[in-house]
Amino acid sequence: MRNSDWKFCGIKPAIAKDYRLKRYSALIFVIYLHIESEIIKNYYDMKKHNFYAGPSILSQYAIDRAAEAVRDFDGTGLSILEISHRSKEFQAVIDEAAALFKELLDIPEGYKVLFLGGGASLQFCMVPFNLLRHKAAYLDTGTWANKAIKEARLFGEVDVVASSKEANYTFVPKDFTVPADADYFHITTNNTIYGTELRRDLDVAVPMVADMSSDIFSRPIDVKKYDLIYGGAQKNLAPAGVTFVIVKEEALGKVERAIPTMLDYRTHVDKGSMFNTPPVYAIYVALQTLRWYRELGGVEALQKLDEAKAARLYEAIDASRIFTGTVVPEDRSIMNVCFVMKPEYKELEADFAAFAAERGIVGVKGHRSVGGFRASLYNALPMSSVEFLIDTMKEFEAKH
Repeated sequence: MRNSDWKFCGIKPAIAKDYRLKRYSALIFVIYLHIESEIIKNYYDMKKHNFYAGPSILSQYAIDRAAEAVRDFDGTGLSILEISHRSKEFQAVIDEAAALFKELLDIPEGYKVLFLGGGASLQFCMVPFNLLRHKAAYLDTGTWANKAIKEARLFGEVDVVASSKEANYTFVPKDFTVPADADYFHITTNNTIYGTELRRDLDVAVPMVADMSSDIFSRPIDVKKYDLIYGGAQKNLAPAGVTFVIVKEEALGKVERAIPTMLDYRTHVDKGSMFNTPPVYAIYVALQTLRWYRELGGVEALQKLDEAKAARLYEAIDASRIFTGTVVPEDRSIMNVCFVMKPEYKELEADFAAFAAERGIVGVKGHRSVGGFRASLYNALPMSSVEFLIDTMKEFEAKH
């Protein structure tokens, strides 16, 4: 046996040599093989098809590099979990992450990329704190848009130009007018709970603000149309803990109200997201994801992959005898596919959830507002998982 084999079995090579354990080597080797097979078995037992809406699936590319950095970050002999955010090594991380944001999304001059804490929910407050002078317009397309509206009303007049709440947010309103005197128009581009999505940049006469928490990097964006884009990173970018903000510098400093230091975007622009200790580890993982996106071919390549995955799943839902979608076809999200059992099969929902779980499918339970099921098809989810879900749905349907 090799030294590494003895170590694997918990026996020091020197001891094995000194005590001449050759006669036990066959037995120990059998034990070694048993342990190894159990590790392999456990690895495959842990493999899941991850459809969680967030925190959600990350690429193996990012996970492997993040795991290595926990042991030794950039050859420093320190873990990324203990490195100073003021170190030159981490400064290089945050600089590269911001640069890749700009490259992948073709962000023009005059915009800054920030990495903050507090999640998208804090942005519901920070946006009007910094941008709302007299009146803001909001499009109500779901729970998160509604929460943003509630916060904005603390700072000024809010014109909700349209809402699909009465229809349980099963569509994105289209016939509305944005007031020309609004300081900004706020949209939530993808609605994770209800499965609707705006997959284009609207043409309005005022600057836009967008919550793109769950569909950032799934399509090209005309950033020039926006004063600010923000999102929690735990869906298409990084683990929970970091929030990205893309902000037009010219849009800042126009409100008369005093803004607390930590809630003023200018604080973070001036300090390069380093006014206080940033979420170091989450930013490092975001960098790995951004590098992976570039290797895949950028946003255009990701868009094709995402649209293909969603098309396959929606096709299967539409062809199903027992499943049905919850959203009007023209507004279906390619990130969060919501579906339920048809009324005559409603009693089978719990059975299908258990059936899917037995096969290693996790995160498909729908939000309580919608019920049924939700399959989140974020960028890191492979087509093979989508195909596996479809096969599982067909197998269940055949049994019933």
